[in-house]
Amino acid sequence: MKSKDVITILTSKIDPQLATDLVNEFMNIRVDTVTGTLGKSSVGKFVESIVQALQFLDIGKFENKPNIDEYLKTLESQQANLHDGLKICVARVARGMYTFRNKRNILHKGDVDPNIYDQRWCYSSAQWILTELVRSVTSSTMQEAGKLVAFIQLPVEAMVEDFDTRKIVFGDLSTEEEALVLLHSYYPENASFSQVRGSMDRRAQSSVSSVMKRLWNKKLLNKNAEGLYKLTQQGFQEAQIVIKAHSANN
Repeated sequence: MKSKDVITILTSKIDPQLATDLVNEFMNIRVDTVTGTLGKSSVGKFVESIVQALQFLDIGKFENKPNIDEYLKTLESQQANLHDGLKICVARVARGMYTFRNKRNILHKGDVDPNIYDQRWCYSSAQWILTELVRSVTSSTMQEAGKLVAFIQLPVEAMVEDFDTRKIVFGDLSTEEEALVLLHSYYPENASFSQVRGSMDRRAQSSVSSVMKRLWNKKLLNKNAEGLYKLTQQGFQEAQIVIKAHSANN
């Protein structure tokens, strides 16, 4: 099972673009949780898509800019054409995610620094919500639906472990893929070559130097005047492709 299979199932009852956005936003939350990076995926966008999905299931259309908190707060008291699993349970869990998004600094700078525990909680909540949504709309066999749920419920295995002075990237990856995932974990901060080399010290130093030059030549990497490296937007997207592929297979 892949994310496109989840999109296909949701499209049977939900606007196709909305279904695509919802699953892509879920996968972005998963990527950040797998790599232990914070603030890149938008929990708010996922919750907004959930609100729009509930609106579509209820009345066959959705608002482009819904009042998210107001909708989730009042939904269970409305005469909505939704069963209680969606109307009450999904709405309450989604509102909890939105509260974390606003109050726990997963997206914004605030009084409480973001941490991986908040990220994992939001990912677990997104898993439950998407699972409930799939169960509500699917007309597939129990076996097929079970495969979809198993894909959504894949546990997070750390792909990048931080040891303060260095990081270790796990997975059967090429040198280029490992460098992309490593630099993704630093983004949007810069990383020095010594940091990259230290974290990839199981590779030959010549291989690390060569792959960094290759990434620079492919415009996946920028090197500033101080000699520090940072993924370009294209490089960041390439890293996400690697991480998503790893996440889908582990």
